[in-house]
Amino acid sequence: MNLPDLKEARKRTKKEVVEKQVDYSIAPSFLGKKYFLKTYGCQMNMHDSEEIRKYLELLGCKEVTTLEESDIVVLNTCAIRENAHDKVFGYLGRCKHLKREKPELLIALGGCMSQEEGVVSEILEKHPYVDVVFGTHNIHELPLLLVDAQNKKQTIQVYSIEGDVYENVKYSRDSKISAWVNIMYGCDKFCTYCIVPYTRGKQRSRRLEKIVAEVEELKKNGYMEVTLLGQNVNAYGKDLEYGYDFKDLLESVAKTQIPRIRFVTSHPWDFTDEMIEVIAKYDNVMPYIHLPLQSGSDAILKKMGRRYTKEEYIALFKKIKERIPECSITTDIIVGFPNETEEDFLETLDVVSTCGFDSAFTFIYSPREGTPASLIEDSISKEVKEARLQRLNALVNQCSLEKNKALEGKIVPVLVLGENEKDKNKIYGYTDTMKLININGSKDLIGRIVPVKVNEAKSFSLDGDALKESEMV
Repeated sequence: MNLPDLKEARKRTKKEVVEKQVDYSIAPSFLGKKYFLKTYGCQMNMHDSEEIRKYLELLGCKEVTTLEESDIVVLNTCAIRENAHDKVFGYLGRCKHLKREKPELLIALGGCMSQEEGVVSEILEKHPYVDVVFGTHNIHELPLLLVDAQNKKQTIQVYSIEGDVYENVKYSRDSKISAWVNIMYGCDKFCTYCIVPYTRGKQRSRRLEKIVAEVEELKKNGYMEVTLLGQNVNAYGKDLEYGYDFKDLLESVAKTQIPRIRFVTSHPWDFTDEMIEVIAKYDNVMPYIHLPLQSGSDAILKKMGRRYTKEEYIALFKKIKERIPECSITTDIIVGFPNETEEDFLETLDVVSTCGFDSAFTFIYSPREGTPASLIEDSISKEVKEARLQRLNALVNQCSLEKNKALEGKIVPVLVLGENEKDKNKIYGYTDTMKLININGSKDLIGRIVPVKVNEAKSFSLDGDALKESEMV
């Protein structure tokens, strides 16, 4: 049994990161069993679930879409906010009831929550029916842990380590059109509110040639789009001694000529002029950037450990827009950081008004155990924070609608990803600027990049018609 340790998770040494190969000699020990996989959180968690799915398939399992059908339940969790914790423990209650009916049911908890001391203590104390707990550093061990659990042995294996880089990782991907590609793991920024450096380990970049080879293989297999993934992609390569960085990687991936390239997430601190030039230079690097602001107040940004000012953020935003006018920029904003004043909040509203973001993910600050910000005594009430969030969302939605309205009547390139879930007569996809669009068009267009005329804009999506060849200019 290995338990998480936040002190160990904080450590950063100069030792070289080890590159390891995942061993796929997995016996099909669960032939005929059914599994249910539920994912919480960010794109990194979604991509981790693609890896988890592969292991379960190699064990001989078949995926089902409802909890009640399953013989194995895997919850891949997120630790960013308290709300995510509550949802997971609430769902574990459902699993507990099912296990009473099906004693052979195996329940596994993985992801970022597993890396928290308090979570694992609570599992041991109050949720003994959970059979397996594994962390972000040892997803590849899941098959062995499930075999142990099948033998009536509760297994908790969570490593609070700086982390290695695993190559030869295989995935059962959600899509055959668009794929996630990890370029790095972990984070060394240690923003005072953020648990990620503790749950994901230190920053460690994959080698450029390995990433390019993965993209080339995806292109060969018919993929139209890749999204390069990292907690802070702009810092890619800084932990290596090969003399290349993110602009070099982005350019190398662009030269594979895969039709579409995206990347998330970017920290303003590391966003360079050279990166902007690469995005502007290559047509297959999409004009879309997710650039977290978090706060518009210099005082709050300093307490957050963000290492830029309001004016520096706005200057970077304007620089991107001047060089790539059509670029869509989205952001993250935290409301109610401890002791945020009304004046601090108004500074945030000012940045949103100045930048006019295409959209924003907005949250009330959630203290995470073990982070410096969680130790700050807070004088702001929950009611004030909720009211501020409503005011912020009203402005964000207004900006988003204005940006989308500007596209009405225009023809935009759309990668069609699938059938619309609510209206089977329609298809859906994303514009080059990462806007969701529901389309009147044939299902034959799925997997293709097609011109679409925008008919109507809403705050969170567009509606349009796929053009026929005779209608194209």
